[in-house]
Amino acid sequence: MMGRWLLTLGLLALGWQQGVWALPFSPGDRLEVSIPNEKYFAGVYVVNQAGAIEVPFLGPVAVGGLESAAVEKKLHQLLTNQGYFPPDKLQLSVQVLQWAPVQVTVAGDVFQPGRVLIENPGEPSNEITVPPESQSVTGDYPFWRYGINALRAVGGVLPTADVANIVVQRGEEEIPLDLSGVFTGDAVADIPLMAGDRLVVPSAGQVQPALARPSQITPPGIKVFISNLTVPANSNATSAVGNQQEGITFPYGARFSQAVVAANCVGGTVNVNADRRAILVRVDTASGATLVTEKPVEELVRNSHSNTDNPLLMPRDAIACYDSGMTNTRDIFRSITDFLSPLDPFLIFRNLFFR
Repeated sequence: MMGRWLLTLGLLALGWQQGVWALPFSPGDRLEVSIPNEKYFAGVYVVNQAGAIEVPFLGPVAVGGLESAAVEKKLHQLLTNQGYFPPDKLQLSVQVLQWAPVQVTVAGDVFQPGRVLIENPGEPSNEITVPPESQSVTGDYPFWRYGINALRAVGGVLPTADVANIVVQRGEEEIPLDLSGVFTGDAVADIPLMAGDRLVVPSAGQVQPALARPSQITPPGIKVFISNLTVPANSNATSAVGNQQEGITFPYGARFSQAVVAANCVGGTVNVNADRRAILVRVDTASGATLVTEKPVEELVRNSHSNTDNPLLMPRDAIACYDSGMTNTRDIFRSITDFLSPLDPFLIFRNLFFR
């Protein structure tokens, strides 16, 4: 274990000295092998699904997980060892032409853990072509193949995430990734990813309100369902059952109390409305259990001092408000009156003789 972390520290030091992390090749990447005055081995190659390039007379050459300098050294050794070139005469270079989309896995304290495809948002993965000027212009900057974009692809980190101790698992290697600077403004040494990488976001064990705001690794907004009906709706249209937007949008970081205000559950005549109650319904993504939090509205908006009293809103939460005792009593008497009104003797007499 100690040896692995020493290796990781060495890689970190190398990446820092170079100013950027070197990116290993993955399946689908395009590279160009250049050899002066040579037509058999020079050319453009695509890394196949097995992580190799098909080189004439050499067959498959494994390059997956290697950087450009390592591929140059490997090809140089193969071509000279097999007698195609004298060792002191071969001039060979490997240059990147185009980085391909990659599949990575994200686990831990994120909204939607799982496997995701990270691709250039401006270039669909099924339309990758070699640019015509590739013979004169080489190099490609994969701004989208970084850890931050992988976290964005799974919906971002939860407010319980330990963003300072994220780990990138690459085969037997573990690379630490500190993204706390996304929230503090400090420098962020993000890591470019290759196919098969796995990001693990550990839990800090508690809700951190500082992480509950829009950022590069958190959602800009969330959808929440809201209901504030004194009387059940008479149609799907008026009750928003057919709403394709799945509720209303709140900025990420909004709290239970703000949703209650947005639902018009707060305000009005104090003596009539002050004792209204609100509930927050949340489905636990890990267990599937439905969790219900009920709070008096006035207590929620006036006396909430913790994350437990006034929790942060999460995607697909549901908020509902119940009327006050005064309103309930009024509606009970109104219902009794509506029920008895057809039994009024005057109305019965009128209906019988004056139709």
